[in-house]
Amino acid sequence: SLACEQALLAAGCRISRDGRGRATDSAFIERLWRTVKWEHIYLNPADDGRYLHHQLRAYFAYYNHRRPHQSLGGQTLAQAFAQPSFTQA
Repeated sequence: SLACEQALLAAGCRISRDGRGRATDSAFIERLWRTVKWEHIYLNPADDGRYLHHQLRAYFAYYNHRRPHQSLGGQTLAQAFAQPSFTQA
């Protein structure tokens, strides 16, 4: 929404999207949502929005703190971001 976009801009955020106003130009986000859908949502269909919200919270806790990532040498995201070389960039 316009109000959301204005709040982001006021906070100094840079909004990235293609010419049609969609956030489809971010390959990293597209890959993340592909992973979320294939590893969790398709395997555990939610009955309603509240259940989906709880499922996604649990999945992202797993994704960030317990799931090893091949591109990070088998580390979790939390382990990778805790390294000084990552936080000093």
